[in-house]
Amino acid sequence: MKEILVETSARHIHVNEEQFKILFGGDAKLEVRAMLSQPGQFVSTSRLDVVGPKKTINNVSILGPFRKNAQVEVSATDARTLGVPAVIRESGDVAGSAPVKLVGPAGELELSEGCIVAKRHIHMTPKDAEEFGVKNGDIVKVEMSNPGRSLIFGDVVVRVREDFALAMHIDTDESNAAGCAGNVFGKLVK
Repeated sequence: MKEILVETSARHIHVNEEQFKILFGGDAKLEVRAMLSQPGQFVSTSRLDVVGPKKTINNVSILGPFRKNAQVEVSATDARTLGVPAVIRESGDVAGSAPVKLVGPAGELELSEGCIVAKRHIHMTPKDAEEFGVKNGDIVKVEMSNPGRSLIFGDVVVRVREDFALAMHIDTDESNAAGCAGNVFGKLVK
């Protein structure tokens, strides 16, 4: 069975167009700095400060394109730094998650919810899912065999969509635990 590229997803923010205009001003544009591995997704040139009850994390990247709702994705370590609960959720599931404030050059937004620790997941096309014998929503394990830091990630959600590219996403805490550096690959374990 083929291996899965494992990528580290650093802290980042998603916003909608209206929120972006509040934070950056009415004439501001969400501009591409670099494309990401998932088709159509990109790191923008825009950055925000994320303010929690305890501390602030400065210069956090906004990813594009615009989303329906704001979402701040951090590691569990970042959540402790901010002073918010480390609520582990799938992307988009922000109901009841931690509140934070976003500060931009033109304005601020108080989010009553939206700060999460993203649940580790694998993006797959339907063809990939068939090859691996899994379906959307399945929970699997992925074995990492990095020298000195081998481990098996459990509770990995399989996300299947035609417009995805095969890759697993983990946060910086998980990446450090597995000794990930450069291009690393994992093996799906059922």
